[in-house]
Amino acid sequence: MRFDSHIERLLTAATRLVNQLTPGLDGGRPVVVPNGTALRTVIGEALAFDGRTPSVPATGARVLVDAVTDVRRVFEAADDGDTTRAAELTNDLLRRTGARPQLNPDPDGTWHLHFHGPSNHFGPGWAAGLAAGLTMALGVDEIGRLGVCSADRCDRVYVDSSRNGTRQFCSTRCQNRMKAAAHRARQK
Repeated sequence: MRFDSHIERLLTAATRLVNQLTPGLDGGRPVVVPNGTALRTVIGEALAFDGRTPSVPATGARVLVDAVTDVRRVFEAADDGDTTRAAELTNDLLRRTGARPQLNPDPDGTWHLHFHGPSNHFGPGWAAGLAAGLTMALGVDEIGRLGVCSADRCDRVYVDSSRNGTRQFCSTRCQNRMKAAAHRARQK
């Protein structure tokens, strides 16, 4: 499945933020949620696109941390195949963020669908965008494209953009780790 570039960017941002801002395990290593300046740096890096890293205000960082907890729950419901729960969580996120669609012009004169929050401030705007990206994935029946890593000792999330939709791991590292473990098990 190929999402349009705006939706793909929102889903990539959602994945990066969930994987950096929710506690758990990443390939067996504990994920510790940063705070203070480190939190703002991690968020800026997660939202960096086209060589531009945004400046993240402290209030915007707090808004995103709150939203990302719920975004993770959508990924988990999708991974469990619970479409109803994923949709309910996404609808709640849409209501809370006040996501509203808007057509924005591209430099080439074409228009694309973009989502904003009730204000143009950093945190509410990105939170609304994350909710909208999830909505677009679920609304085109691509819930199976949102997943949680199947590797042992890993709970990071991913968006499967492969043609056949069979991705199971958050990274090549986890995939290789599981292949090596299966190979060792077969050798015994």
